[in-house]
Order: sequence, then C-alpha cells, then structure tokens
Amino acid sequence: MRRIQEDNQEYLKSLKERGKKSRVYRDYQMTGLELANILRDLKHKALYIKLAKIHDKDKLFQLAKSVVENSLVKNPGAYFMKVLHKK
Repeated sequence: MRRIQEDNQEYLKSLKERGKKSRVYRDYQMTGLELANILRDLKHKALYIKLAKIHDKDKLFQLAKSVVENSLVKNPGAYFMKVLHKK
C-alpha cells in the first residue's frame, strides 16, 4: 500500500513539472503570447492567441507597440482592443 502512495506522489510531481513547460505548436500561438507580453496582459493570453489566428500578425504587433509607447494609456490591453475593433 505504501508503494502505491509513493508512486502516486511521484506521478503527481511529474505532472506538475510537465505543466510548467510551454507547449506552443503553431505560429499564431507564439504571436498571441508575445502580444500578451508586450501589452503586459498575461491574464488574457488566450484572447490574444485567438486574435493572432484571425488577424495579420504584423498589424497586431504594430498596433500593440504603438499602444504601449503611448504614455497616456493606463490599461494597454483594453485600449488595444478598443482600437482594434474600431478598424
């Protein structure tokens, strides 16, 4: 019985380690993660991945960089979305 508990703990430990590794399989996934980093909005990285799948990545990067460079913007992620949906 003790051996089963030890095996379970080792298995759970290995699952935690695997969960820490990034699994980026497509180009748009990396683009979305980079957008989230640029905009300092990691909470919504799934949204940026979805946008990267739909929109041109060069335009998204250009827009994100212009939003971050604007010192008047308090919430770059929200402003990015507002500007993106106006276009």
